[in-house]
Parts: sequence; C-alpha cells; structure tokens
Amino acid sequence: MSRAPELDTTVDPPPQRRAKLTLPSLILVLCSVGLAATGQLMLKTGMRVATERAAADGGSLVIKAATSPFVIFGLMIFAVSAVTWLATLSRVPLSIAYPFNALGFIAILTASSILLGEKTNVWTWIGTSVVVAGLILVVTTKPT
Repeated sequence: MSRAPELDTTVDPPPQRRAKLTLPSLILVLCSVGLAATGQLMLKTGMRVATERAAADGGSLVIKAATSPFVIFGLMIFAVSAVTWLATLSRVPLSIAYPFNALGFIAILTASSILLGEKTNVWTWIGTSVVVAGLILVVTTKPT
C-alpha cells in the first residue's frame, strides 16, 4: 500500500521590502550622528586641556578630566546622541541607519583638522571619501 505524497500547504512569506527613509527619520539620524561627532570633539578638547593641566601642575589626569567642562559637556552631548540613536532605531532599519555613521567620520575628520589643528593626509581623505561613497550606495540602491 503506497501513500500519496503530502502536499506542501505552507505559504512563503512575502518578500521583505526595504523601509523608506522618511524626512523625519532622516533628520533624526542626522541629528544623532551630528551630536555624536560633536560629543567626540568636545571630549577630545577636554582631554587635551586636562592633559595640559595635569602636566603643568603634576595633578591626576583622571581628576583633571573628570572636572573638565569640555569632558562633562561632551559626555552630556554624547548621552543625548545615544537617546536620539535609540529613537532612530525604533523607526529605521539598522541596515539603513548604521551606514549614516560614516558621515560622522567625515565630520570629525574635517572638524579635527580645522578646529583642533590636527594634521591629516591625502590617504585619510581618500579613505574617508570611499567610506562615504559606500554610504551613498547603501542608502540609494534597492536590495536585490
């Protein structure tokens, strides 16, 4: 006695579509990235000042950093950035939101060169540009 083959009655789920990035979500992710970059610049400035103060009077770098207004304000900005990032993740798929962090690379590179007087070279700019070009490709192309 042979059995009839069982029919597969499962239905494949519809293909996942990539969520569109709305203007409010775009503003939110850009605010998050901008705040994170600003926080990093404030932290770097605070640590530079704290290091100079500790070297000048022989005090503790940890104490100088912990009492630096730049470090304190930088941490506060970074905390706000984290909250805006969480709000971003509640609205935007990670695969779309995360590449925007590449904009932070170029913002920090530019600001550290102009505002902090850090030296950069052409390879740093080329590498950063390649990362940003990747961001543009990820955000503007449809998945296959």
